[in-house]
Amino acid sequence: MSELAARVLVVEDEQQMLRFLRTALTAQGYEVREAVTAAESIVEATTHNPELILLDLGLPDGDGIDLTRRFREWTRVPIIVISARGREDDKVAALDAGADDYLTKPFSVNELLARMRVALRHAAQAGTDTSSTVIEVGELRVDQVRREVAVGGREVRLTPTEYRLLVLMAANAGKVLTHRQILKAVWGPPYMGETHYLRVFMAQLRRKIEADPARPRLLVTEPGVGYRMRDV
Repeated sequence: MSELAARVLVVEDEQQMLRFLRTALTAQGYEVREAVTAAESIVEATTHNPELILLDLGLPDGDGIDLTRRFREWTRVPIIVISARGREDDKVAALDAGADDYLTKPFSVNELLARMRVALRHAAQAGTDTSSTVIEVGELRVDQVRREVAVGGREVRLTPTEYRLLVLMAANAGKVLTHRQILKAVWGPPYMGETHYLRVFMAQLRRKIEADPARPRLLVTEPGVGYRMRDV
């Protein structure tokens, strides 16, 4: 599946925004399907099998967060939320529900297209190479068989927890992970509220893999939401 030939389902009830997205995406070679309600989006998704979904949260017949949960019951297609809701709580709720990324309106076309390319690329990799034992993101290389980590050819020694945290972030490069998602995956469900654990270990990890830990370029903070490994 070529990124520029991907079928994109746009779920948006604001006609001006819908026209804007249709024009921008069509000009880039994407095949665009549209839905203005949650009910229509389910029909479109099950009928036309989109490779990516752009989803507004405020729909006339339901909430986009609930719709995201419904999609995640049967599909792993990437979902990028595009919404005027800029509150951190809304971002966290959408990501925890299963969205892959979140853009707050207004946003630039270039930023949207970049996020879409990342989501499509990772979806394609997940579908064709699920058994890959080596993860490479920019100069970072993680060999999961040997449990070896290197940055620019330099070996990096990590504690077991640091290693689990890094593998999680690298395997989801380009995707925002919430504090709760990371804590659950690395430390387990009982620790989902212990955000101070995450801050401490993220700081340690940055000191080991970032050229300038005070200005991280790889492990970036999404304020109030979580962290993202930049797909460089």
